[in-house]
Amino acid sequence: MTVKILLAVILGIISGYFYAPEIIVENINGVIDFGLCLLLFFVGIDIGRNKNILNDIKKYGYKIILIPFMIVLGTIVGSILSSFILKIPVFEAAAVGSGLGWYSLSAIELSKYSTELGTLAFLSNILREVIAIIAMPFIATNIGHMETIAAAGATSMDTSLPIITKATNSSMSVIAFFSGLVLSTLVPILLPLMMSFI
Repeated sequence: MTVKILLAVILGIISGYFYAPEIIVENINGVIDFGLCLLLFFVGIDIGRNKNILNDIKKYGYKIILIPFMIVLGTIVGSILSSFILKIPVFEAAAVGSGLGWYSLSAIELSKYSTELGTLAFLSNILREVIAIIAMPFIATNIGHMETIAAAGATSMDTSLPIITKATNSSMSVIAFFSGLVLSTLVPILLPLMMSFI
């Protein structure tokens, strides 16, 4: 799975660099939206076919609610620790991390403060998504299914959801969707909060 994802990304980069048909370039957002909706439709079918999904979710209990909040805590702490390595102000690093993988919103909001910080937010959050997508099969096999959700951050409800489903199971899909929904709701709250300390 990881090899296929890497190959798809590499082929996309090569195609974009050397030759991309104008019709695709002009309609790329529509193609992406359609592809994502199609993937989520098939994830929905997989979830619907699992008759024991509610029992599986009940098994995890309160952990389901804790997952998104632990992801926030881990991301912010990791961002603060990275500020010492990168030699940037602590709250700037925390603001970048508070994007939780939502690269478009965090980049736009932090660009209002500074172009450099907006660029850093875009790069770090998009790299989080790409690295998570590539690493998810390894994480699911060698570390754990819940940890797969954590790697995706806010994208666990959309772009990363099909990969999570493929690497884990349909029960994890529901938990991943819930986690991504909570995280996506928290980003517009966390970002301004962190920016207020800058």
